[in-house]
Amino acid sequence: MEDGPNPVTPEGLAQIEAHLARLESALKTEANVLLRETLARDLRYWEIRKASAEVAAPSADGAAAFGSRVTVRRKDRIQAFRIVGVDEADAAKGLISFRAPLAAAVLGARPGDIIDAPEPLGEIELVSVA
Repeated sequence: MEDGPNPVTPEGLAQIEAHLARLESALKTEANVLLRETLARDLRYWEIRKASAEVAAPSADGAAAFGSRVTVRRKDRIQAFRIVGVDEADAAKGLISFRAPLAAAVLGARPGDIIDAPEPLGEIELVSVA
């Protein structure tokens, strides 16, 4: 876990709050000591993540930013994803952490920009930002 703020989307904050509620509820009913220790550890983790959470405001200038939905073209392949916080990243759902190399490469770029990223990414064309 990194120090400092934990940027999240509004959906990411809701996910953190749901984790907390689920864990608090489970702790009230769990009798197994080992499972209680695991639940308590997980609860501490999510409490810290919530305490450091900062809902990031979406960009209004058309550039790719935290929370943006972007479409890129790489090597004749189109990819669409949303740039999100570390805890809400889920590549299978098209949610990429802002720390991931692909997301980091396009941050600040605008539609039509060509980014020359290090391999294995290579050339990235930013097609759209929403």
